[in-house]
Amino acid sequence: MNAETRNNLSIYDDVAQKWWADDVRWLRVLRKMVPGRLKWFNRHMEWQGKKVLDLGCAGGFMAEALAERGANVTGIDPAAEAIAAARAHAEAGGLTIRYDVGVGEDLPYESGHFDAVVCVDVLEHVQDLDQVLREVERVLKPGGRFLFDTLDRNPVARFAAITMAENVLRVLPKGAHDPDMFIKKPELRAALTRAGLAARDFTGLGPVGIDGKLDPVFGPIPVQTVIYMGYADKGW
Repeated sequence: MNAETRNNLSIYDDVAQKWWADDVRWLRVLRKMVPGRLKWFNRHMEWQGKKVLDLGCAGGFMAEALAERGANVTGIDPAAEAIAAARAHAEAGGLTIRYDVGVGEDLPYESGHFDAVVCVDVLEHVQDLDQVLREVERVLKPGGRFLFDTLDRNPVARFAAITMAENVLRVLPKGAHDPDMFIKKPELRAALTRAGLAARDFTGLGPVGIDGKLDPVFGPIPVQTVIYMGYADKGW
């Protein structure tokens, strides 16, 4: 990979065969972020029996966590090898999850199909944010909920995600993000409104400790400068 390459989405297929193993640190950290996200998402969504789309599911970390909470989960991602790994792992674990290869700008689902759409570590990677959000709104049922997180575009977030996470701590692979694609919160609020989604509450997501492998443990935090989580609703 060229040292200047950014938003390199091929990394997800490159590590697909090791997605659920424990020897790739950035995948370990990505998996360990799921409980931290769900500590906050669970306050705003009852998963049991709900039809949920995991948009940008990669190898299935969030999708499996939601299925274990009783949701009827569909996962979609453009990384075909990662989707194959997700499908194989779910089958081996006895989980019924539908996995599709596709992009957020053109979701292959009927309008009004899902009770919720979950989208983590994705919005800062997409080519057309407005189109993705329009598709999210379309596939949600009236009153449906969109739960997400993304990275803010500012010098602190650039330092944390690129300089520290990629280059120093190596909890992210080099080239994973393009800081120019990070999204300021007012920009996302405006885009949600344009798509017909009403932005609700926001909070931060960040390290709250270190585990036995010296990996960061994540959870909701008040500071929203780097990663922020939020949810928005489709009207009735």
